[in-house]
Amino acid sequence: MSTATLEKSAAAHANVRELLTMTIGGQMFGIPILQVQDVLGAQRVTRVPLAPRAIAGSLNLRGRIVTAIDMRACLNMEDREPGAPVMSVVVENKGELYSLMIDRVGDVMNLPYSDYEKNPGTLDPQWRTVCQGIYRLKEKLLVVLDVPRLLEGLEQQP
Repeated sequence: MSTATLEKSAAAHANVRELLTMTIGGQMFGIPILQVQDVLGAQRVTRVPLAPRAIAGSLNLRGRIVTAIDMRACLNMEDREPGAPVMSVVVENKGELYSLMIDRVGDVMNLPYSDYEKNPGTLDPQWRTVCQGIYRLKEKLLVVLDVPRLLEGLEQQP
């Protein structure tokens, strides 16, 4: 590959945001792909007594204890139906691993920064505190989660 081709590719890539998409309660969300450590199927989660509703418990991931976060609870959505499939996206924040429990993992999307919009005023106030902004796709709204802010909010809960 020529230097000019590499430079052109790097410039095009710099204008694109790579997001892992996921579905939670029928809504499409995305997180920057560089924040994703792993994607897991259903895991055995051990409940933590007296933990807030959003803390589903903990799980063992290759010898590391990981805090499992119920994203439906974080986003004030209805509880998952008993027996409904659960997947997890593992992220790292401040040296700790967290498993974000979701309904379904989607694709990695490359979206141009020029299509990115700040949170609209009509977005649920609770969502606004944990979301960076949105992408208006052809048939769906993709809400971009701010994972560090989401996790910091959980740390501040009693």
